[in-house]
Amino acid sequence: MPDVLITRQPLIDRQHRIVALRLCLHPGAEGTSEAVRMLTALTGNLPQGERPLLVACPNADARLLEWDIPDNVALEFPGAAFSDGRASALTAALSRRQPALCLVHGGSPADNTQLFAPIQYHAFNAGELTPDELSAQVRALPHGSTPLVMEVADEAQFKSALNAGATAAASWFFTSPSIAPTQDLSPDQAHIIRVLNLVRSNADIREIETALKQDVTLTYRLLRHMNSASFGLSCEIQSFRHAVSILGYEKLNKWLSLLLASASHSHAAQALTHTSLTRARLMELLAHGRVEPQEYDSLFITGAFSLLDALLGVSMGKALAAMHLPTPIGDALLGRGGAYAPFLALALACEGNDRPTLAARAEALGISADRLNRAQLAALCFADAMDF
Repeated sequence: MPDVLITRQPLIDRQHRIVALRLCLHPGAEGTSEAVRMLTALTGNLPQGERPLLVACPNADARLLEWDIPDNVALEFPGAAFSDGRASALTAALSRRQPALCLVHGGSPADNTQLFAPIQYHAFNAGELTPDELSAQVRALPHGSTPLVMEVADEAQFKSALNAGATAAASWFFTSPSIAPTQDLSPDQAHIIRVLNLVRSNADIREIETALKQDVTLTYRLLRHMNSASFGLSCEIQSFRHAVSILGYEKLNKWLSLLLASASHSHAAQALTHTSLTRARLMELLAHGRVEPQEYDSLFITGAFSLLDALLGVSMGKALAAMHLPTPIGDALLGRGGAYAPFLALALACEGNDRPTLAARAEALGISADRLNRAQLAALCFADAMDF
């Protein structure tokens, strides 16, 4: 698969919220030129809005500046790019274009020199510096700079980096439960699962409405999700009964899965929910033409539930034991393989930094790099648009 592939990382702030996204490009043999063609083709698909996008392309040179860079994008370059053969042309191009920049600092003095243009973001590798060294580096930055850290391994390293002065960290550390799972679901989580099971078993609508009324916020949250622009319904859903008449029970499973994915008491709830929804939409889009249409929603639910252990604070087995899910969903989430497991594996590979693995998993499903990239960007836009 010679095309450019995209992986991503969220940037997490002290409140464990996603404040920016980092897109990492993995080009083939043509390198920067290939990356520019891909970026040009997909510019209109990139997430919009105030949340910054950092775009990193290994070994990129001045040709990256041929891209018509959106206002919310910052280009990421390592300090080495300004001390090797790329330096002269890159410096000249950046001086002309003046894009937002992220400088990734390394160990060489060239990484820390004042360059030709304002640098908005300064990134440091958490594994290469002690907390005291990172603190000293941050204090030495120009006023107004935003210090970031990369390659954060866990919650402890995250806290240490932020205490040293970093504003945010590019990492997936928060997707691993940081505490031992509790013994039971919370009452509100158990109640959502009860409603899910009623819908999945095609219970009488009056029984479901009675269950919904036991939590006055549940119907409100359900209608808010369903009327979100992300779902593009042709009319505004006014009530649960209205939703059943418009969509039927099968489609409602998809919306109810969002309620469970957003019913977290974790301090990282926002980041976990955004990640779950991105996976959900990505898997649904990738499933088109690969499974029967009636299974698309099941792929969505698989992605939405892929972080239930971290979201709900219980083991995945305990969370799933309470639900009446189709076998392929449970098998994928519990690591038992099955029809949906390759789609989940591909979604997870989009969060890594391993181009060969990502390419192999896409090829195994017959999914091109262009389709995968477009689906991933569409999934990010979907999660951004959700109100949770």
